[in-house]
Amino acid sequence: MNLILMGLPGAGKGTQAEMIEEKYATPHISTGDMFRLAIKEQTDLGKQAKAYMDEGALVPDEVTNGIVEERLAMDDCNEGFLLDGFPRTIPQAEALDEIMGKLGKEINYVIHVDVPAEKLLERLTGRRVCPTCGATYHVVYNPPKVEGVCDRDGSQLEQRDDDTEETVQKRLSVNIEQTKPLLDFYGAKGVLVTVDGNQDIDKVFAEIVAKIGNN
Repeated sequence: MNLILMGLPGAGKGTQAEMIEEKYATPHISTGDMFRLAIKEQTDLGKQAKAYMDEGALVPDEVTNGIVEERLAMDDCNEGFLLDGFPRTIPQAEALDEIMGKLGKEINYVIHVDVPAEKLLERLTGRRVCPTCGATYHVVYNPPKVEGVCDRDGSQLEQRDDDTEETVQKRLSVNIEQTKPLLDFYGAKGVLVTVDGNQDIDKVFAEIVAKIGNN
C-alpha cells in the first residue's frame, strides 16, 4: 500500500508511523530523511538542496519534488511506502500525482490523525523539561512526583519557549490553514481516511488498521 500520513503537531503521528511501518513492513519516509539521504549520496538534487539549506533558504518545490521522485523510485518502495511530511501544499500534491503516474503507482490512502486543537494545545503546552538531565514530563499525562521538580535530580523543571501557549497557538493555526486544502484535495479523490487521534495509542492504531485493511 502507498500511504500518506497527516496530522497536526502533537497528534501522535510519529508513534503511529512507527507502528504502521512495523505492521505493514513498509518504509516510513519523512521529508527530512529524504533530504539527508540525497545530500549524503551527493545526488545532483541533493547538492542543490544543500546549497539552499546552507543559505538558510527554503528548498524550492522543483528540487523537493525531484528528491521525492528519486526516493519513491527506489526498490524498497516497490511494495509500498508511508510518506510523512509531504505533500504540504496543493502544488506538491499535484506534483506527487504526476510522480505516481510516472511510476505506475497510486496513493491508496491518506491517513489523517485528527485531534481537536484545544487538546493539542493541552498536550503541547503541558510539556516540562529538566534543564540538568533532559528528562521530559507532562503536567497532565506524565507529571513529576513533586510539582515542578525533576524526579531524578531535584532540578526545577522549565517550559521551553516553543511550548508556550502563544507560540503553540500560532504553530497550530499555521498548520491548520496549511492542512485543510490538502484534506479537501484528498477527500475529493476518495482516499482520505480520518481516525480519532484523541484516544489511547493502541486504539488509534486499531482504527487505522480497521480502515485501511490488514494486508
